[in-house]
Amino acid sequence: MKSTAKITAIGHYLPQRVLSNEDLEKMMDTSDEWIVQRTGMKERHIAGEEEFSSDLAIKAIENLMDQYDKTVEDVDLIIVATTTADYAFPSVACRIQHYFDIKETGAFDLNATCAGFTYGLHLANSLITSGLHKKILVVASETLSKVTNYEDRSTAVLFGDGAAAFLVEYNEENLSFISVHMGTRGEGGIHLYRKALADKIDGASLDPSGKMVQNGREVYKWATRTVPKGMETLLEKGEMTKQDLDWFIPHSANLRMIESICEKVDFPVEKTLTSVETCGNTSSVSIPLAIGLGVQEGKVKKGDHMLLYGFGGGLTHLGLLIQWGI
Repeated sequence: MKSTAKITAIGHYLPQRVLSNEDLEKMMDTSDEWIVQRTGMKERHIAGEEEFSSDLAIKAIENLMDQYDKTVEDVDLIIVATTTADYAFPSVACRIQHYFDIKETGAFDLNATCAGFTYGLHLANSLITSGLHKKILVVASETLSKVTNYEDRSTAVLFGDGAAAFLVEYNEENLSFISVHMGTRGEGGIHLYRKALADKIDGASLDPSGKMVQNGREVYKWATRTVPKGMETLLEKGEMTKQDLDWFIPHSANLRMIESICEKVDFPVEKTLTSVETCGNTSSVSIPLAIGLGVQEGKVKKGDHMLLYGFGGGLTHLGLLIQWGI
């Protein structure tokens, strides 16, 4: 079915507090050199003590409205990608509806971890193309600092906070979405998790702290095997080649991982958009944040072809091939 959905506006927000590698040196046994060498990260933004995912999301939407002179009172669905909602319920999406007083809309959160935003865009495209919706807010918002174990230096140096929002609207002529590819390897769930109600995954005991736990080596191996194959499939479905791509925007988990993926598919790392260097790993937010920063810096142009690829806990992944139209 031919897509009838177009991305019409974007916005993002980063908390004011910055946590640099030098700050982390004072907190634990690490160094700027060690962090940069292994991750490419220099700093990350950290939400305030009373600042939560819904607060960041609202500011990202306000930024979208200000930049593109858009209104949201007629949005008919709000999708929020997050793993760090303020509450188990109500959802962040419901808090957004309340704040903007959107009279008639659906609202829900989805949790596909670092692939959450590409999942959200895929859903928005599907629902608009089906004719069920006309105007959808797709938001990603994370306060990962609140669930990071700062006694574990292998994860403490990685994560940051932020939010981003895209508006997706019905449009028959100027379309954004070209192809999609997704997959899941649920047996890898033990390699990246945060405990909630259950004490075990497939018989394996979980860390009881409720903080994030990651087997970085296993996630790295899975991602660097999975994403290159997914990129090939996306391009084949879209009847394009990698030479047709203006930008590759992977989840900004780790700059070294992105460099490895680019090497495996023989794609120039200079044509990637990332947010990891100054924002750290912001999970579902990293892809729209990288695009927002690229637009802000004048790199992204109308008509550019982009390959977005989210991957993370689950283990699950979803890639999208899109054409930029704003």
